[in-house]
Amino acid sequence: MNVRDVAHLARIHLTDEEATEYQSQLDQILQYVEQLSQIDVDGIEATAHAEDIFDVIREDAAIATHQLSQEDVLANAPETAHDQIKMPKVVE
Repeated sequence: MNVRDVAHLARIHLTDEEATEYQSQLDQILQYVEQLSQIDVDGIEATAHAEDIFDVIREDAAIATHQLSQEDVLANAPETAHDQIKMPKVVE
């Protein structure tokens, strides 16, 4: 892979010195990726996290403090209809 091609796609201008330096670094990265691709991973389950993650779900219960009545909420709404807050349509 040529670093100048990548730079062109990214719209990055490289000097000759930068291109030489970055080409060397890119070659090292690609060699490492090739080395990783040679590792036998058959029988190993793919994971997104190192530890198992479980949903932690709390009880969906109303908290008595700082609750507004429906009338108070509707009184602050710019528009209401059928005892609900009327919102502009966002999906056509």
